[in-house]
Amino acid sequence: MLKSGDVYLPSADGPAPARTPDGSRYDPFDIVDRLAADYPLVYLVDLNGVETGEPQLDFVQELTRDATLWVDGGVRTADQAIDILVAGAQRAVLSSAVLRGPRELNRAWKLSTEYAFEIEMDAQGLVASPTWPETDPVGLVRSVRQVGIDHCVVSPREVEPNWTLVTALAAGGPTWVNGSFDPIDLPRVQQAGARGGIFHIDGLLRDMKPSSKPEPTAASTSLRDDDS
Repeated sequence: MLKSGDVYLPSADGPAPARTPDGSRYDPFDIVDRLAADYPLVYLVDLNGVETGEPQLDFVQELTRDATLWVDGGVRTADQAIDILVAGAQRAVLSSAVLRGPRELNRAWKLSTEYAFEIEMDAQGLVASPTWPETDPVGLVRSVRQVGIDHCVVSPREVEPNWTLVTALAAGGPTWVNGSFDPIDLPRVQQAGARGGIFHIDGLLRDMKPSSKPEPTAASTSLRDDDS
């Protein structure tokens, strides 16, 4: 999770800045370099985009030079999704909680095919913007896959994953389970038929040193002409 260039981690009170024991900040570029050496995919949650609709495209551009990224940037519209892809993300994540319904979903699909669709779940069930006519998560994902977006990300909010739901969704296409577990839980992910799991990096951060690099400047992070 990234906010204003700072690495964040989940906490009981919401996302909080990640700090070393002595209070130093972590360098997101160091972290992504390390993750890219061990994992084929880095899932970036851009908190600026999620909270304000203004994703950190300069950071996305620079981070994608060294790793394959899926980016959840709080996409509300098709145009915002394309901005994230142009910045270099392999896939832009479209979320049930913020995407403005089927109209923007179809607009996005006409512009590109490089998406994953996230359904957010809490204790009451599906978390979705009121622009979605479908309130059943299985039905919603089925309608999204009919448009053409096959990859589904199940993101529980402060609840354990609903493995019955994961199994049902995985039967229809590639499905990923986001957060709420550690890498040691991978057998449970596989048992449900999911493609893989997305976990938070708090355990990895304990072994990392604080940042010694400056943050990128606007001049060094303008979008590349060859991005697509």
